[in-house]
Amino acid sequence: MKEFSEFEEMYLKRLFEAHSENPSAIIKTTTLAEMMDVSPPSSTEMIQRLAIRGLVTHIPYKGCRLTPEGFQEAAKIKRREGLVEILLTEVIGYEGSINEAACKIEHAIDEGLEIALDRMLGFPEKTPDGEKIPVIQRHIEPIRTGILIPLSALPVGSKATVEMIVMKPTDSRTLELAGLGVGASVESRSDGLYSSGNKLEMSKSAALRILARTEEVF
Repeated sequence: MKEFSEFEEMYLKRLFEAHSENPSAIIKTTTLAEMMDVSPPSSTEMIQRLAIRGLVTHIPYKGCRLTPEGFQEAAKIKRREGLVEILLTEVIGYEGSINEAACKIEHAIDEGLEIALDRMLGFPEKTPDGEKIPVIQRHIEPIRTGILIPLSALPVGSKATVEMIVMKPTDSRTLELAGLGVGASVESRSDGLYSSGNKLEMSKSAALRILARTEEVF
């Protein structure tokens, strides 16, 4: 894995966003400077730096575009942003600026943490806003026992014990009255989630906010 500064990652991410619909397009230096809120000379300097590393193709006096390697690296950065947005929105229930918080956190995520986060969230394909999460080669491994995951990511044929419900007190109380409180045992079957033999009816966003520790995998 290549190491990038936070500023380099931001440039790659902005180029990825500009390239998402037309990967072969040349992004003007002035356009990139506006996206990054920097001067054109600063943008040119960064483009040259990324070009030396083989991440962009620099076309003097015109602009640049991502190389295949640069596109892959930029996709990873954009992907981590999407995963963090899901974590903040649908699991933690963060009510501040999601984009601002995700932008800060994404730079601290390495490959191992990304794999764990992707698995915990159930290998999502879209952000809460419906934006497609870039697809890269995934390391999909079986869920081990003793792992804390949202109910939405519980594999079919496995059981888990609820340990945490990240919801408003009134919503948590409603679940408890329905028999799905902390300590409840949940089983994932082919047709849905069950607790005490009763099928659970809940949205995916609600299932993301109920964290349970896996007990066994068949």
